[in-house]
Amino acid sequence: QVQLVESGGDLVRPGGSLRLSCSASGLTFGSYGVSWYRQAPGKKREWVAFITRANDITTYATSVRGRFAISRDNAKSMAYLQMNSLKPDDTAVYYCVLPELTHFNGKSYPDGFWGQGTQVTVSS
Repeated sequence: QVQLVESGGDLVRPGGSLRLSCSASGLTFGSYGVSWYRQAPGKKREWVAFITRANDITTYATSVRGRFAISRDNAKSMAYLQMNSLKPDDTAVYYCVLPELTHFNGKSYPDGFWGQGTQVTVSS
């Protein structure tokens, strides 16, 4: 079965850095673009970044542009989110998402396929 497992979330100080990882299994990872989303309590989910399945074309939310970088290694079925200059407003659960994976092996995923999330807390 398809699985996405995020890791790397931690408690960091403002201005610090953190690298999140997303490990995929059960599918041909290189066939799908990857997004990172985040959600903080009381707030709507926020799209953070996207990378295409090939050619490494990336896009970012205005709130993180210039501070975050998404990347991927298809040979390892991994995606990453490098987060620099972290701010308290970056505190959220971060999710790895395959938005293009809406149907697979007879199952439907109307919102794409989501991992379980990893907690990032930015606080002094």
